[in-house]
Amino acid sequence: MTQDRLWNRNYCKVMAANFALFFAFYVLTPLLPLYLSEHFGATKDVIGLVLSGYTITALVIRPFSGYVVDSFPRKTVLMVCFSAFAIFFAGYLAASTLFLFTLVRTLHGGPFGALTVANSTVAIDVLPSSRRTEGIGYYGLSNNLAMAIAPTVGIFIYKFTNNFELIFWLALIVACAGWLTDATVKVKSRTPDTIERKAMSLDRFFLLRGWLLGINMVAFGFSFGVLSNYLAIYGKEVMGITGGTGTYFMLCSVGLILSRLQGGKTLRQGLLTHNAGTGMVISLVGYTLFIILPTLHQWSLVSYQWSLILGYYGSALLIGLGNGHMWPAFQNMTICVASNSQRGTANSTILVSWDLGMGLGILLGGVISELLGYSAAFWTVVLVNSAGVFLFFIATKSFFLKRNQNASVY
Repeated sequence: MTQDRLWNRNYCKVMAANFALFFAFYVLTPLLPLYLSEHFGATKDVIGLVLSGYTITALVIRPFSGYVVDSFPRKTVLMVCFSAFAIFFAGYLAASTLFLFTLVRTLHGGPFGALTVANSTVAIDVLPSSRRTEGIGYYGLSNNLAMAIAPTVGIFIYKFTNNFELIFWLALIVACAGWLTDATVKVKSRTPDTIERKAMSLDRFFLLRGWLLGINMVAFGFSFGVLSNYLAIYGKEVMGITGGTGTYFMLCSVGLILSRLQGGKTLRQGLLTHNAGTGMVISLVGYTLFIILPTLHQWSLVSYQWSLILGYYGSALLIGLGNGHMWPAFQNMTICVASNSQRGTANSTILVSWDLGMGLGILLGGVISELLGYSAAFWTVVLVNSAGVFLFFIATKSFFLKRNQNASVY
């Protein structure tokens, strides 16, 4: 039956637009520090300050974007957000000073944060209810593919052209293509009767019914925040790896993609807590291997080759597999404890929780590294991740099951 088709035309378009959104984002990500250094002569601390503004703005805007998505016609909100997101890429081309570039980059985080909420909420709207949990899992594949492909494309273009403007133009064109794709999506119109007008309250910006799910996600975001920001220098100083960061994230993306494909069956069966539990345990094993194997190598208990393969590259695959199972499960669980009129708020809640964890990981990881070294920072990752896993099994799982409004999932 047509209504039960997962890969309907509108869903495929929203996924394609999401791929374009994240491709435009990730094609610039590895090159912006180099651009700021070469073009404006920015120092390392200034580069960190400039780039952090994007994340902070996205974090601030997401709770409000959830409220807007739930309170106004979603297609209109989506197109406005996508327009603003695309236009800011032109701002990079026009920014002639470091101050102007910093201003553009910081403000760009706003439409990015709102757009990720709006696009994922529209994806839920165009999915048949019987395939929603499975569809949300596959939706993340578009993010993962963009994360795997875009940085490589950006670096390849820069290597052969040494032209940053060309990459900015590519990001602008891809973002515009995503806008055009979303423009053709047909979303069921929401009349004033179907758009609930509630009094202004905290629950319109953060899903209070899912607060423990959010706390759990903060722990996992913390772990990935430390890993993604201090991986390169840890690999160089502790393991003697100077050029493996790109390969590490490629393997992490492969793990994410494989887990989304393999986990589709269990999501279709409604096994959300099973998927979440499996994913977080696999990730914990990955983080633990990452920090333990170099230690064993230093004590001559394993060879350097095995330490490299299992502890470094092997952990990338495991962390990707784990996060790929965990993320769609937590997103589905948050949506299942919300009412239909709070889908946008549910999406923004899980994204804000992850961003908050990432931010804390970046901040505290740097402090711990400065005081105690990078090994101590990654041991902290293992401890925080273990606390997140423990919290899920003793409290969060039952918390979700008590508040779950969808009888077909558990």
